[in-house]
Amino acid sequence: MRAWLLLQHRVPTEPSAGRVAVWRKMKRLGGFLLQDATWVLPATPWTREQLQWLAAEIVELGGEARVWEAEVTIGEDETLVTHFQTQVNAAFADILTALGHEDADLATLARRYQQARTVDYFHSELGEQVRAALSSTNPSTPSSAPTLISRTSRRRT
Repeated sequence: MRAWLLLQHRVPTEPSAGRVAVWRKMKRLGGFLLQDATWVLPATPWTREQLQWLAAEIVELGGEARVWEAEVTIGEDETLVTHFQTQVNAAFADILTALGHEDADLATLARRYQQARTVDYFHSELGEQVRAALSSTNPSTPSSAPTLISRTSRRRT
């Protein structure tokens, strides 16, 4: 069974900037909105730390936040995994498509790859294809120099 982290929160309705900031941060983390104001992420040391920081920010906004760790005993575990995989694979597919264009901006695509890789919680094979494609299409990198993409750039386990 997999462990999942849930962020349950309530943010004051005014000003709306607080709610928007929470939503944006959860989207950047690749979070999945399970129900109203309840987000889910795979449990890793990195996601745990990120949710603890976000919960503290929510409290500073005058709201309430709880971070839960749970296992799905009946039901949706594989559905959640599929959601996270679909989300990250869409980002990787967009990058691969952009790499097919002659005027592809490799630095921008490498940055997009790093952002997608951050939320690749289940180690997408498509992500490895993007990494290989980016590495092989970087004409300015001599074979002895470091490439745009490194395998060790992950911030979580």
